[in-house]
Amino acid sequence: MKIARTAALALASATALLTTAAGTATAGGGTPSPHSAPTGDGAQALCKRVPKIEKRLERALDRLQGNATQHGSIARLAKRAENAKAAGHTEIETFLNDKLTFRRSLVPTLEKRQKDLIAVKTWCKANKKGSEK
Repeated sequence: MKIARTAALALASATALLTTAAGTATAGGGTPSPHSAPTGDGAQALCKRVPKIEKRLERALDRLQGNATQHGSIARLAKRAENAKAAGHTEIETFLNDKLTFRRSLVPTLEKRQKDLIAVKTWCKANKKGSEK
């Protein structure tokens, strides 16, 4: 009885899979088309996302520039690297210092993106949120 139920479930799953795959293949005319090149620059979509991007950049910079109690901050990672050095864990210290170098490099990159986003925001206001060509 249990084997028959398992076989029935497997058959139902296989049928659903085949039906879905066949439906997908025929929905586009039988042959899948390659991805086409973009026809625009995505200005409208970018203008729409500016507020979310601003918030995400602010959160990331606040976290990176936080104190040693802030998870993900540069100060916290530096403290961990110090602790590894004091404990004599050279491999851990090396790993954390490499991670620290990368994390420090994120700050100027994110600050540059914030400046660029201000220019995008200004452009969006001047061009009706990207709807003008």
